[in-house]
Amino acid sequence: MPEHLWETKSASLKELAFLFLKLGSTAFGGPAAHIALMEDEVVRRRGWLSHEQFLDLLGATNLIPGPNSTEMAIHIGRLQAGWAGLIVAGACFILPAALIVTASAWAYVQFGSLPQVAGLLYGVKPVIIAVIVQALWSLTRTAVKTPFLAIVTLLALVAGLLGFDEILILFGAGGIALLRRTRFLPGNASPLLLSSYLAPMLSVSAPTITTNVGTSIVTTFGLWPLFLIFLKIGSVLYGSGYVLLAFLRADLVERWQWLTEMQLLDAVAIGQFTPGPVFTTATFIGYLLAGTWGAIVATVGIFLPAFLFVAVSSPLIPRLRQSPIAGAFLDGVNVASLALMAVVIWQLGRVAFIDFTTLGLAAVSTILLFFYRTNSAWLVLGGALVGLLLGTSY
Repeated sequence: MPEHLWETKSASLKELAFLFLKLGSTAFGGPAAHIALMEDEVVRRRGWLSHEQFLDLLGATNLIPGPNSTEMAIHIGRLQAGWAGLIVAGACFILPAALIVTASAWAYVQFGSLPQVAGLLYGVKPVIIAVIVQALWSLTRTAVKTPFLAIVTLLALVAGLLGFDEILILFGAGGIALLRRTRFLPGNASPLLLSSYLAPMLSVSAPTITTNVGTSIVTTFGLWPLFLIFLKIGSVLYGSGYVLLAFLRADLVERWQWLTEMQLLDAVAIGQFTPGPVFTTATFIGYLLAGTWGAIVATVGIFLPAFLFVAVSSPLIPRLRQSPIAGAFLDGVNVASLALMAVVIWQLGRVAFIDFTTLGLAAVSTILLFFYRTNSAWLVLGGALVGLLLGTSY
């Protein structure tokens, strides 16, 4: 794809702000759901990006640390409106979630418990699954360009279902595609042969976090140490909310002893239950520790690296696509990213489909998305309304 097509600016700052404020206020369900909602808005509805461009951005965000969906928003902003768009899109996606989480933290401090959100999630999760399925279908039709890439996709899907580390799956799939492009793999390579190449890459253990609880030192709390902790986490974190929980527990509970285990679990729950980036867990923790200023400092600390990583990597993506070898690696990463989205569908479905109502919500949402191109944001709001009216918990 010629590089100049990547630089086309077709959206104003006002349009970017409106879109990402809306997504930041309604995008429930975690990174896979956020990315599906973005695909619906910027590819299908507005035509700001092609499927190929969106896939390349998705692959690139999976290769750098930080919150993937936030980085997608930042990438889209940069492509549509330059460096100002980069800041506006990212900030507007983060801001609604940060405000909602801050309000939740205030209620938590005042009343000692979390807001009741079970009914809302009861209605939202089935709709989110339908949204991810629709996005996955349209992106897969673009990404899986050859039988070889179809096999790589299936191998990545199996590895994801077996619980292998996400970043190793991404690099493993990219490595296989690279070997094929450079002729180290024969053109008629079988799935068994490909899996033999993938297995050594996936057998490497992911880095673990260890702390010496017995020698931990309790220090006086300060905003600067709080900022540095979250800056570090935002700079090195790959993976899901469970990985975020491990980092937060190691630093804030075991090492510095600023939080209790229960407070940490409540903070992670709030990040999962509210719309927008899961990393706004940091906002909740910052408010618990130092009020409004703590929330601001923690939020800036954990999201700042995402802006920097995208600013550095975004200009390189068109050049990567122009290189046959780098493009082959990106093709492998792209299909692995979609395989990981499919794993998310499986994981969410196991907890979302608990009765005929949830199955019905998913079926109706799927029909409306595929055949009537209904705006996904309205479907999410509709699912939330149904959940709140029914008042069902699970």
